[in-house]
Order: sequence, then C-alpha cells, then structure tokens
Amino acid sequence: MEGKRTRVDIIEDMLSSIISKGGRIKPTHLMYKSNMSHGQMKIYLDDLVQKELVKKVKDGHYDYVIMTDKGHEFLQKLKQMREFEKAFGL
Repeated sequence: MEGKRTRVDIIEDMLSSIISKGGRIKPTHLMYKSNMSHGQMKIYLDDLVQKELVKKVKDGHYDYVIMTDKGHEFLQKLKQMREFEKAFGL
C-alpha cells in the first residue's frame, strides 16, 4: 500500500481532473474527482490560482475552474518527469 499523497501528487490529480472534464470543471466536481475535503481543496485551489495554473470563471449561474496554458505546460512537464523517473527505476 502506498503512503499519503505528496503535494505534487495532489496538484497532478487536480490538474488531471480538470483535463478529464474538457478543461473546465465545477469546484465541487473537482473536489470529488481529486478526493479531497472542501477545506483542503480551497487551499490548493487558491494556490493554483495564485500561481496562474488555473483560473476561476463564472458562466451564467455556475462557477468553473479552467486550466490555463501555464497549467497545461506544468502538467506536461510533470508527466515527463514521472516518465523519466520510471525509465531509471526510481
């Protein structure tokens, strides 16, 4: 059994969840798909917004979280790093 998720694991889960929903997701759905509590999600989401990896937008009556270009680039580089680790058995 694996241990607790690292901060990077949680961020990867969040960004991957946004991608899986076509690049935009409601905050509640993000919380469930990323397997987090509301408080935990708020902390991480605020941090990702501050770092410009995601943006919060309002569309009609609903709030959404959308991935920015910087977020796409971050996720792509992170996946490359994970593949590099696996290639060397780390």
